[in-house]
Amino acid sequence: MTMEPTILDRLLAISSLFQADMQRAFAGTALTEARVHALWVLHHGGPSTQQGLSAALGTTPRSVSALVDGLVSAGYAERSPHPTDRRAVVVSLTEPALRLMERMQEDHRRLSDQLIESVDAADRPAFERGVNAVFWRLDDLVRNEAVSYR
Repeated sequence: MTMEPTILDRLLAISSLFQADMQRAFAGTALTEARVHALWVLHHGGPSTQQGLSAALGTTPRSVSALVDGLVSAGYAERSPHPTDRRAVVVSLTEPALRLMERMQEDHRRLSDQLIESVDAADRPAFERGVNAVFWRLDDLVRNEAVSYR
């Protein structure tokens, strides 16, 4: 007996398609999912201390230090002294990284437009409300419910 795919099945398939697209787009570059996430945070939030970046990414300061090392060595970020805290450094995007992030933002806008065009125009407002509702519900579930298959 074959079962029809559930909404969750479709969402997981969409997630896999996005993962495959991202891996293909970043193949041959120094970019990884974690590095791109950090670049987005810096692009939208502006320069940050490593401690602030750690909090924004939800990871440990040690992990962020290694992440920033990789971004710096790849030419995407730079460290500079903090203006008021001599123990801290400020991480900011380089000019090439700023251009890259602007291009990614434009690519995201274009892809978003292409995806929404697949939904009938009359259904788009409800679709967008539904996607937002599913996002916020999943965010709440992930934060507050622990599922384990151990």
